[in-house]
Amino acid sequence: MRGLPAPAGPGILAVDSGGSGLRVALGTAERGALGLRESRVPVRTGARGIDAAHLMEQLVPMVRELAAETGVAWPGTAVVGAAGLSTLGDALRAELPGALRREFGVGSLALVADAVTAYVGALGPRPGAVVAGGTGLIAIGTDLTGWRRADGWGHLLGDCGSGAWIGRAGLEAALRAYDGRPGGSAGLLARAEGEFGPLTGLPGLLYPRPDRPAVLASFAPHVAACAADDGDPVATAILHTAARHIAESAAAVCPTGGEPQVAVTGGLFKMGAPLLVPLEEELAKRLPHAHRVEAAGDPLHGAVRIATDLATGALTLPSDTSMVQVMTGTGD
Repeated sequence: MRGLPAPAGPGILAVDSGGSGLRVALGTAERGALGLRESRVPVRTGARGIDAAHLMEQLVPMVRELAAETGVAWPGTAVVGAAGLSTLGDALRAELPGALRREFGVGSLALVADAVTAYVGALGPRPGAVVAGGTGLIAIGTDLTGWRRADGWGHLLGDCGSGAWIGRAGLEAALRAYDGRPGGSAGLLARAEGEFGPLTGLPGLLYPRPDRPAVLASFAPHVAACAADDGDPVATAILHTAARHIAESAAAVCPTGGEPQVAVTGGLFKMGAPLLVPLEEELAKRLPHAHRVEAAGDPLHGAVRIATDLATGALTLPSDTSMVQVMTGTGD
């Protein structure tokens, strides 16, 4: 491995690639994560799907820093949880295994949808449903024989109730107020102008951006603040609608029998009461048989757990080529 310190024993590498950036953990199966790094730059998606070269461009320096910091120079096992893997992951599947082997000596790799890392981080290997919400939103459920997913279709076609969805709805309400159309919010208009400047320039600021979902999601906390601090009825209605969308996705994937658990995870749910109160009501209405629990950990915790299980031969997740793909002895 080029430029890495002397190995301290086989290690594990866990990667969480989402709509708002990249998080990386390096450690060992025995001791878990020993060091963490984060980038706020989302991995690009192009004509061939998720850009493996851009992922590696960010990942390599972070892993080298972590290797120097932790003494774990040989991550023989890696797990990469990637947003969009199910529909945009062909190039990543083709190119990433060889790249990881060349750079770090990775011999066992699991490419998994970010929803799977979110699920494992939140609930571990038990039946239930998890909604992972941040810039985007996806629900995933399992009865431990197979996976079901709902939404996760991106900010143009879905991700209903996500940060990008809430932010876009809030900006639409601001523009309605600017135009004098029904359904507008003067409070959201003021907050949008404070964040982005005169709204006549908003299309030019937003449409050319490759990180449009993240920009939209950056306005979601303003929607929550407008609802909580100002009692704005339009902002409140946006969050209630988001809660309904989120609960509908959870209900679509949750096992119908037994006593499944349901959890939510991700930065979206840090908005607090303006979103969580209506969400709890919607979940109770749609999933009366499920037990609502707090997420034990986040998607990066899930990636670390999957990497640990893969390294020790204890991985028992249901197989699904679009959601969980394990490769051993990866080469060029």
